[in-house]
Amino acid sequence: MFEWLKALIILPFNVIIVIPFLILYFSHFQYKTPSIAFFVIGILLLISGFILTVWTMILFNFKGKGTLAPWNPPKKLIKEGPYKYIRNPMITGVLMILTSEYFFFGEIKLLFWTIIFFIINNIYFYFFEERELEKNFKDEYLEYKKNTPLWLPKFKT
Repeated sequence: MFEWLKALIILPFNVIIVIPFLILYFSHFQYKTPSIAFFVIGILLLISGFILTVWTMILFNFKGKGTLAPWNPPKKLIKEGPYKYIRNPMITGVLMILTSEYFFFGEIKLLFWTIIFFIINNIYFYFFEERELEKNFKDEYLEYKKNTPLWLPKFKT
């Protein structure tokens, strides 16, 4: 339980709360009430992102027997729930939460942070995580990778 809590505090908390707060603080941000449309979009993104992020963290803990942290990754490959449709639903959930912050605060620097976070994760996935998954789960991961897109689910027509 301590490892899971430590990973939660160190990773998502810093990405979703601390860094955006620092961006707003050092930007001398002045809050303005968002339009109804921005507020509704922000709420939808926040709720969806939160549900997706928590769901995937629960799967990591109970099904994968690990945490979201690279120092304690899941011991079992998770291919159910949102992982059935995309390989990185946890980061997708975090990206949705970060995007919601832009809609709530209207600060373009928050949107830049979201884009930077996305780019950093793409680099990390390509050079580290995917290689580790291939090494740890071998053919099972290669098959999963072949059939499951990284970010956007496949829609059958």
